[in-house]
Amino acid sequence: MRLTLENKPATQPSALRRQPHRVVTLTAIAAAIAVVFALDRLTGIPHVQHLYYFPIIVAAIRFGMVSGMGTAVVAIVLYHLANPQTLTLRYEEFDIVQMAIFVAAAVVAARLADDARRLRTLAMTDDLTGLHNLRSFELELRAIVANVRRTRSPVSLLVLDLDRLKSLNDEHGHLAGAEAVRAVGRIIADQLPSDAVACRYGGDEFVVALPHATAAAAQRVANDLRCAVEACAPVLAGIRFPAGRLSISVGIACRVCGEPMPSTGRRGDDEESEALFRAADAALYAAKNGGRNQVQIA
Repeated sequence: MRLTLENKPATQPSALRRQPHRVVTLTAIAAAIAVVFALDRLTGIPHVQHLYYFPIIVAAIRFGMVSGMGTAVVAIVLYHLANPQTLTLRYEEFDIVQMAIFVAAAVVAARLADDARRLRTLAMTDDLTGLHNLRSFELELRAIVANVRRTRSPVSLLVLDLDRLKSLNDEHGHLAGAEAVRAVGRIIADQLPSDAVACRYGGDEFVVALPHATAAAAQRVANDLRCAVEACAPVLAGIRFPAGRLSISVGIACRVCGEPMPSTGRRGDDEESEALFRAADAALYAAKNGGRNQVQIA
């Protein structure tokens, strides 16, 4: 039960880092369409008018169909204002084609971007539980560790798994076992704080990153998860199970990132992440050996 963090760049920014990017992109789109309008009004050259496509495509890719179509409508209005002959609505063939391409560019770009986003989501999501898969979690964890290192704030990691899954599989079949894992994943998704990141990295094994969480805060989250799983009365493979049939064991590790590592003295993001996981994993084994259905802190 080991989590291997590969040397990959953190290509998936956190939600806190996305918002400024949205503002910058919106500003750039507005500035671009204003510049194109000014050039169109001064020159009226068809090649200049083609430049309207770029802010339309960027808006559609970045913000979706509604924004792309909205930008296309703005481009059509500005196209009319920059070319007074179109205000009479006596269009030449070129004018009709130009405005049709504005709309088509928005529709095509938005659909392609939406398909790409759905494929990316599928590539970064665990099929069974809907949580992050390992690759996605690695990227998120690296970004979390880099952020808390800058602020020298704590980060906690929970490693947990489902107790006695093998006996459940043996008695009721692997479908019941898979649905039990799915039920635990759903509880994790419902119970965690909004800034937490959860992943299923093995058959019934989960890991949760809690940025800015002390050991005490992580213990409260872990106990809430444990109690929620124990209290659920799931239907697995068509069989109603009583509350208490499912339980989890949880190991916790907490660290203020940025401090020298005890063993090597290094403070890299990967070393921080690996050390956290090893400590939490060891605490999970202690919880298992201590009788299961409990929380242990490293």
